[in-house]
Amino acid sequence: MLAFLLTGSCSTVPRSSFVACSRRGPRRAPVTAVRAEPRPARLQRVQAVAAPPAQHESELALDFHTKCFKKESIHLAGRTEYIVRGGRDVFRALPAAFAGVRTVGVVGWGSQGPAQAQNLRDSFADAGVDAKVVVGLRKGSRSMEAARAAGFTEADGTLREQNEVIREADLLLLLISDAAMAESFEEIQAAMKPGATLGLSHGFLLGHLDSIGAKFRPDISVILVAPKGMGPSVRRLYVQGKEKNGAGINCSFAVHQDVDGRATDLAIGWAVAIGAPFAFQTTLRNEYRSDIFGERGILLGAVHGIVESLFRRYRDQGVSDEQAFIRACESITGPISQKISKRGILAVYEDLNEEDRRIFADAYAASYMPAFDILLECYEDVESGNEIKSVIQAVRRHTRIPMGKIDTTHMWDVGKRVRAKRGSIPIDAFTAGVYIATMMAQIDVLLEKGHVLSEIINESVIESVDSLNPYMHARGVSYMVDNCSTTARLGARKWAPRFDYILMQQSYVKIDGKEGGLTAADRAHFDTFLKHPIHGAIVECAKLRPSVDISLTGSGSADAARAGMFE
Repeated sequence: MLAFLLTGSCSTVPRSSFVACSRRGPRRAPVTAVRAEPRPARLQRVQAVAAPPAQHESELALDFHTKCFKKESIHLAGRTEYIVRGGRDVFRALPAAFAGVRTVGVVGWGSQGPAQAQNLRDSFADAGVDAKVVVGLRKGSRSMEAARAAGFTEADGTLREQNEVIREADLLLLLISDAAMAESFEEIQAAMKPGATLGLSHGFLLGHLDSIGAKFRPDISVILVAPKGMGPSVRRLYVQGKEKNGAGINCSFAVHQDVDGRATDLAIGWAVAIGAPFAFQTTLRNEYRSDIFGERGILLGAVHGIVESLFRRYRDQGVSDEQAFIRACESITGPISQKISKRGILAVYEDLNEEDRRIFADAYAASYMPAFDILLECYEDVESGNEIKSVIQAVRRHTRIPMGKIDTTHMWDVGKRVRAKRGSIPIDAFTAGVYIATMMAQIDVLLEKGHVLSEIINESVIESVDSLNPYMHARGVSYMVDNCSTTARLGARKWAPRFDYILMQQSYVKIDGKEGGLTAADRAHFDTFLKHPIHGAIVECAKLRPSVDISLTGSGSADAARAGMFE
C-alpha cells in the first residue's frame, strides 16, 4: 500500500532541495497578517533564476545521516537508495528525535491537518514524547468545531488562535492550502521565532518562492514530510495500524535548511509519528515537480479522463450502462489496482489469456504516445512554474466562481447503482491497456526528467493503486479527488478533460482502423513495455507496502473523509 518516494541526502549544512507530497484540503481563507515584535527579516529577495533540473536535485539526495533511526538500503534497477522503516515498534526513538521540541504547531484543518495533528498527538502519548500538539486556526474559523470533535480544545491549550501558535511553535507544520500559503507566507515566516523549524507537506511553496526570487529565512530549519496519500487515508491507515503494526501511509522526507544539525532526525521522526511504515528521502523541488505533475496525471486527472472516455466508448458500442461502468471504472479501481499493488504492472498483462493479451497490446500501443504528449506538456508546465501560478490565480477566481462538481453526470449515477449490488469484477483487457499505457507514459516522463526510481514508482504507481483509487472504488470520482488538496482538485479538473479528449481523438480512432490504424512505431511502444526495467523495481518496492490494505466503507466519517463534504 502506499508510497515510496525517494533517495536522500542530508548533512548539517543548509541544503537546496526538499520535499513534500501529499494532497492537502479545501481552500482556506488566507492567513491573517501576523506580526512579531521586533519583526524578523522579511523574505530574502534575489534575482529569479531557473531552478536546478531534476537530475541535479536527485544527486543532492543520494544519502542521509541519522542518529536516532536505523537506515536501510534498497536496490532498484542497479541503484542503491536508502529508507527508514517505521512502525509502532520504532516509536521508542521518537523522544530523542523530538528532543528540544516542546510545542508542535499544526496550522490548517484541510486534508492533511486533521490527520497529522491526531496521529502526532496519539503517537506522542504512546511513545512518551514530552511535546504538545497544538492546532492553530483563525478566530471564528468554521473548522473550530471539527477540531474540538477531534479532541483539541481551548481548555487544555491544544486549540488556539493561529497567530499565537505560529509565534510559539518549535516545530510549525504549515498545512494550509498552497495558494493561501503563497499569499501569507511572508508574514508567517516573519513571525516564527529564530531557531524554529518550518515543516511542510508539499513543495509548492518552494516553487512559488523560486518564481518570485525569494528564499526562506536563514535562521530557521526547513523540513518536509510528504505522505503518499490524501489526509483521510493518512488517518484511516494509522488507526488500522493500532491493530496491525506497519499499517500507515509511507512518506517522503527532505531537509532544505538545517540550522542546528537536528533537522534530519526531526523530519524522520515526524514521518514515523504520523504512521509511515517507510520513509524515503527526496528534495523539495523534485517533490513538488513529481507531486503536482502526478496528481494531474495518473493519480487523479488522467484516471478521471480515462474512465469518462471509456464509459462513453463502451456505451457507443452497445454495452449496457452498468456493464460500461464496470468495464471502464470498476475494472481499474478494483482488480487492476489490486494486482498492480501486490504483483506489479506486468502481472496484469501476463495473467490475461491469449486473445485478451492481443486486445491489451492494441489498446496500449494506441494510447501510449497520446498520453505521453499530454504528460510531457504537464510536467514542463509544473517545472516552469506556470502550473503553480495557475493554481494561485484559480483560487483567486474562486472568490467569484466556486469550484464545480465532478460527479453529477449520468455516468456517476450509474456508478452508484453498480456499487449498491457489486459482485465479482473482471479485468477488462482494453481498459487495462489504456490505463497502463498512461501509467507507463508518466513513468517515462519522470525518468526522462531525471527523477529517482522510488519517487517515480510512488507518484506513478503506489499512491495511485493503494491510496487514491480505493476512494473512487468506495464512492466515486469526487470521493477520491475532493478528499485531496485544493491544488490537486484544481489540477484534476483542469487536466482530466485533456486526457479524455486526446484518447477519443487520437487513440481510439486508431484502434477502430481510422487515421491509418496502428503503426510500427505504436507497436514498438508496447514491445518496450514488455522489457521495461521499471517492472523489477516496482516488484521490489511492493515488498515495502504497508501490512494491510486500506479499509473503506464509503461512509465519510468511518473513512476519515473530509468533514461535511460527503455526508
